[in-house]
Amino acid sequence: MIGTPEILIICAVIFLIFGAGAIPKLARSIGKARNEFEKGLKESTPKSKNLEDSNEDLDGSETK
Repeated sequence: MIGTPEILIICAVIFLIFGAGAIPKLARSIGKARNEFEKGLKESTPKSKNLEDSNEDLDGSETK
């Protein structure tokens, strides 16, 4: 398990590598990527349910 000292060390290394000016840009791009990923998950969920329904129709194993 990662504790507080390890997180502080990781943050310090990131600060040293990227500098103070690049950290907000990096955080913003990570946030946008996360939002796009979640948006993609929400959009793909109904499609996968439709695929499952169509597979049941093809198999003839639909229960009504």
